[in-house]
Amino acid sequence: MTVTEADIAHWRSWIGKTESRTEILDSQALTRFAAAIGEPLNVGEIQPSLAHWAFFLPVAAADRIGPDGHPRRGGFLPPVSLPRRMFAASDMAFGPSLLLDREATRISTVRDVAHKSGRSGELILLTVDHRIVQGDDECVRETQTIVYRDAGGATPAIVPAPFPPEEKDAVWTPSTVDLFRFSAVTFNSHRIHYDLPYACADEGYPGLVIHGPFTAAKLFGQARNGGRKPSRFSFRAVAPVFCGQSVLLREDEGGRFRAIRCDGMDAMVADVAY
Repeated sequence: MTVTEADIAHWRSWIGKTESRTEILDSQALTRFAAAIGEPLNVGEIQPSLAHWAFFLPVAAADRIGPDGHPRRGGFLPPVSLPRRMFAASDMAFGPSLLLDREATRISTVRDVAHKSGRSGELILLTVDHRIVQGDDECVRETQTIVYRDAGGATPAIVPAPFPPEEKDAVWTPSTVDLFRFSAVTFNSHRIHYDLPYACADEGYPGLVIHGPFTAAKLFGQARNGGRKPSRFSFRAVAPVFCGQSVLLREDEGGRFRAIRCDGMDAMVADVAY
């Protein structure tokens, strides 16, 4: 579809818009999140990877859900009309740990709306800043990049290639149950993660798509091995990964971590500082 200058100007009028939400950080909700990503359930002692994603979940009324399962466009975020939407990248910095079963506030701001056009068609890159504070402490600062794009053609099936794991790699093979549980604990109703006929016929994928945040949480878990405590974590999604196919979680030198598909292609790249 064509994006006009008027469209871009309209969407850019959202820049600077701010939303503030306050809620109790429920320890039981965090326990369910830990279970969904395969980490220990004693969240009062050790909080799971990217614990802040268990809170401040998007809530839309039943009549505000679009055909893809996402909330309909508009509201705090601009009503970008390109049909496909994905969480493409994030840059996070961590302060004091979140205090569970106490109030916290997340302040979100639309930082930028940028338009790009190339071989893959029209793209809108939406940048949103989030701050989670408790009292005088800023516990998490995160900048998310959301990409909107044309529907495009079908995504070809991944053909596994000989790609043996290295000694320190973790091998992760998420199942349909894993994807369902992660969708449930993050209140993510995008149908590509649980509705196989829709994912294949409507969005052109060869299988159910693993959530980008799920992959990011698994990479963060690798970055915590040995008791390490990341102070900063950033990632970018490079290629989709599909249910039932193994993913290698690998640590490279210099604080870089990669999620590698079964065909040897990077699916996600993350950088960590301690």
